[in-house]
Amino acid sequence: MEEGEGSLRGVTAAPPARRPWWVFSAIGAGAFMSAFGGSAVNATLPVIQSSLGSGIATVQWVLTVFLLAVSALLLSFGRLGDILGHRTIYLWGFVGFIAGSTLCAISPSAGALIASRVAQGIGAAMLFANSPAILTGSFRAEDRGRVLGLLSMMTYIGLTAGPSLGGWIAANLGWRAVFYVNVPVGLAALLIAWRVLPRESAQGGEKRFDLMGAGAFTVGLLALLLFLNQGYSRGWDSAPILLLLVASVALLTLFVAVERRDRAPMLDLGLFRSRIFSAAAASAMLNYLAIFICLFLMPFLLIRGMRMSVSEAGLLLTCQPLAMAITAPLSGAVADRVGSRGPSTLGMAILATGLFLLASLDAASSRWEIGAGLAVVGLGTGIFISPNSSALMGAAPKHRQGIAGGVLATARNLGMALGVGLSGAILTTLLARGADLHSAIRAGFLVAGAVALAGVPISASRGGEGSRDAG
Repeated sequence: MEEGEGSLRGVTAAPPARRPWWVFSAIGAGAFMSAFGGSAVNATLPVIQSSLGSGIATVQWVLTVFLLAVSALLLSFGRLGDILGHRTIYLWGFVGFIAGSTLCAISPSAGALIASRVAQGIGAAMLFANSPAILTGSFRAEDRGRVLGLLSMMTYIGLTAGPSLGGWIAANLGWRAVFYVNVPVGLAALLIAWRVLPRESAQGGEKRFDLMGAGAFTVGLLALLLFLNQGYSRGWDSAPILLLLVASVALLTLFVAVERRDRAPMLDLGLFRSRIFSAAAASAMLNYLAIFICLFLMPFLLIRGMRMSVSEAGLLLTCQPLAMAITAPLSGAVADRVGSRGPSTLGMAILATGLFLLASLDAASSRWEIGAGLAVVGLGTGIFISPNSSALMGAAPKHRQGIAGGVLATARNLGMALGVGLSGAILTTLLARGADLHSAIRAGFLVAGAVALAGVPISASRGGEGSRDAG
């Protein structure tokens, strides 16, 4: 892929690491810790609310600001990784996450906890944006899919363990221990990362960071995510929500205009000229959008619609991430041999099938039927994610690996936010119009299935590949 006349490389990627699996241990620990730190808080919110004496609306921001901070800063930290070195930004990400976790643990009020979660989210964004680039540079190209699949597995293990383990820790040791546990784990992972992560060699030339582009993207995406997050609770036609939408459109349009003209843009829009890169990014967003509609609706179906206990519902919900964790590394290894197009497209089709199966559930459905539907969703997700991630990273040149990782993580987080916002809107709107809970949830699953189905031709549009993707 050709670079613009003023493109700047900043650093030269290191050759494959001599101890690549030690590198993976450091990156995998960061992925697990970031995912666990983000999801473990879910199960502790009632305890936090009671302990700090805050309202539900206030304590919800403990979750929201973490997602906002991570999503808005991924591209910026990916670009900084390309300029200053992925190792440097990644190590500082550990420092930020550990410091943020400590501040969360000692927070005396809900406001202080929310501010501390922003610090924790900034550290997580630094980790998420640079980990794919470090792994891509540390392993041989023919191992890329398998390794990125293992990274996805570590992320999903963290997401899966977070609510259950976080709830147990909070119940036995108090909610502050949920944040304190990140400190020793993070320090150990930081030490390993400092010792084993490969150093990139600096290259001459200007290393300017695109402040205007970064600012427009960050504020524009924040406005969009707040629009999606708050729209169904405040009213989609309310003045503040419409103002957020207008601001997000204006700022993101400005961002694209700035990136087209800047000689050293934060986001090299030329990456999207690659059909593999653009199809992988678009299908990743649709994949996570569909999955998070499912993840948002399933607890309502199981606990309210089918009168299950929280523990029973939690056990059933593990079917999806468990199936995903098993299949993601295997699918990545297959993609290393046959290319990403077939496995990714097949995974999207299986995901759509699983979501349509969940749409057929009713109050009389058995636990086995529910678990089977969730397992099919997890199977499709696992088959899709690793080959698709490998294709996206492989389609970017080596000096754009950081921004490619940022695009991948942004597509994931934007899909998550869209999924939660859309499913919340469907559920609240249909219930307000008199629909029963099962009908409203069924409509949400049908929309999720349609989104996944739309991702099938988009995934297939990347074109044929050989045994390896571009790059």
